[in-house]
Amino acid sequence: MSNPPVQEIDSLALSPSTAVVWATGSVRQRVNEKLGLRAISSLADIDESVATLIVAGGGTLMDEAKHFRATQRPELRLILIPSIWGSGAESSPIAVLNRSGIKEIAISEKFLPDAVVYWYELMETVSPERARHACGDVWSHALEAFLSPLANDELRTELSGLIVEMKELPLTSDRRWFEASARACALQAKASVGLAHGIAHTLEQPLCEQFPQHGWGHAKLCALFLLPVMTLNRDASSKWTDLSRQHDLDSIAIWRLMEQIFEPAAYTQALPLVEEHWMKILRDPCTRTNGTLIRSKYIEFFQQFERQVTT
Repeated sequence: MSNPPVQEIDSLALSPSTAVVWATGSVRQRVNEKLGLRAISSLADIDESVATLIVAGGGTLMDEAKHFRATQRPELRLILIPSIWGSGAESSPIAVLNRSGIKEIAISEKFLPDAVVYWYELMETVSPERARHACGDVWSHALEAFLSPLANDELRTELSGLIVEMKELPLTSDRRWFEASARACALQAKASVGLAHGIAHTLEQPLCEQFPQHGWGHAKLCALFLLPVMTLNRDASSKWTDLSRQHDLDSIAIWRLMEQIFEPAAYTQALPLVEEHWMKILRDPCTRTNGTLIRSKYIEFFQQFERQVTT
């Protein structure tokens, strides 16, 4: 499975009569003005005259378009322009779909787009908070895949190399995160992720419903729970210690980065819903591929962790 080709935005050969653009709100005006194409508000607006679909947005928008093309319009040319890094959906054979509050995960090479465009100027729309969450999302892909029981030595060697490179990146807007994000996502697609993603998939909707003004989303949740989940993995098993030494990873530096990403107040807000939905979290497919086997009693660890970070 090869990565989709990367193109420059000014090199796209697009016909206004056969190409449309679907963009998320934060970048819609800029993308529409740049491309000069008919804008659609939903995938239902795509008619038989459309031969090329350009999607500019985050992972949710891109995954919906990938699934639509694969299942309904396989002849459609699909070009993805990520508006933020983190999900790496533009280079992933995975599509995560929101269906009635449930995350459905599908995997197929048919989900890969025909081309990817990295338009770095779109980083200007990303706030510092969202940038930090996006960086945490990339770190969660890399670290959870590294510990996954489905990863082999060859894959862990690739991931450890990426982790070393990521350690030098700032936790803010930087164009290098787009490449790191795509690589991390492509590698985790071969191994799966773990409990941080299981929590994110389960809690995103209930947190958004209870605290709609606080911007709860997948990246924020993966970033928030990465530190406690990795601390649990480290304390419950020797796997992290053994593998990080084997691959020459600087565990202390990695923990410092996760501590910079972590938000104690957000953790305190989210913890009651972790407790409420714990059994559902345990059943999530990502939780089942966590680096350490997650048991029901480990809810006590998250409760103790909250007491430690607030005292």
